[in-house]
Order: sequence, then C-alpha cells, then structure tokens
Amino acid sequence: MQGSKWGNSLALRLPADLVRKLGLKQGDRIDLVAEDSTLKIQRQPRAKEVLKGLRHLRGRLPAAKRLSRDAAHER
Repeated sequence: MQGSKWGNSLALRLPADLVRKLGLKQGDRIDLVAEDSTLKIQRQPRAKEVLKGLRHLRGRLPAAKRLSRDAAHER
C-alpha cells in the first residue's frame, strides 16, 4: 500500500485485488483496526444492506403493542 498526504490526513491506496476481495466501491465506509502488528480492514454495511436486514421485522408487532405518535408526544 502507498500512503499519500491528503489535507491534514494520510490516505492509503488499497491494491485492486484487495478492493475486489472486499467488494469495495467508491464511497464505501471501511473500518481499520490495528491488532498487534496487523491491520484488519472491514467494509461497513451499505444502507441497502441494512434495510434488507430490517425488512424481515416488518409487520411483526401485535396491534396491542403498536406505538402511537400521539401517545409518544403526550406530556
């Protein structure tokens, strides 16, 4: 990897093979974690992936347990 100055920060260029292996695209957010003498790179889930994971929860709240907007704003 090559490090370059980017404003007051340091930018790292990832090799193309690693980008493909991680499935990275422009604009993706990644986490970098230093463990001992290694660097762990993990892509954060994209918004579409998070929403897809939440869709299985849709419609499972019983009618008696549903939240009311009016009740939430009562004083």
